[in-house]
Amino acid sequence: MPLFARWRAERDMERRAATFVQTLFVEPAAADVEWLARVATRGDQDHARWELRYARRALGLIAAQRDALDDRTAASVARALSDAFGRDQSIAAGMVETAERQFNARLSAYHDGLAAKGGPPTSVRMGQTLLAFAGGSFRGADESVARGGEILEVYLAEANQALRASFGTAALPEHVPPSSLAPR
Repeated sequence: MPLFARWRAERDMERRAATFVQTLFVEPAAADVEWLARVATRGDQDHARWELRYARRALGLIAAQRDALDDRTAASVARALSDAFGRDQSIAAGMVETAERQFNARLSAYHDGLAAKGGPPTSVRMGQTLLAFAGGSFRGADESVARGGEILEVYLAEANQALRASFGTAALPEHVPPSSLAPR
């Protein structure tokens, strides 16, 4: 690929990633923050808000890793996410590194929860992970765990929708069945 064409393609990928990451920085719904503060963070709405922010951003990056059409997408999204953390006005001066460390811990936990086979349903594992980080009770599969799982299912669905809007969807000609493309 000629140099200029490669440069344009890279800039286009960066622009798409930045657009996608903007959707991951949408503030959590006030009702969700209040709920999480009530059931897990002992009334600390700032902590609840950050847990929901981290969850949305982690699930967005996981969606880019799992569901993107281009293998380079996840790396571009990760770079754009890191840049966005650096510019985030919600993070106190000097705390970006701490916020990134906290985010990475949650990213790993949510990734493991989504990838796990067997055990409780995925929504239960996700709700338990959210409540564990927020400081709430997460041992059982009670209504708080279910609500947390529902919130995170919505976040993941929204991330996938935003991913498709930013990077496109797969399209095959009508006469080509998807199974014909699977490696044998």
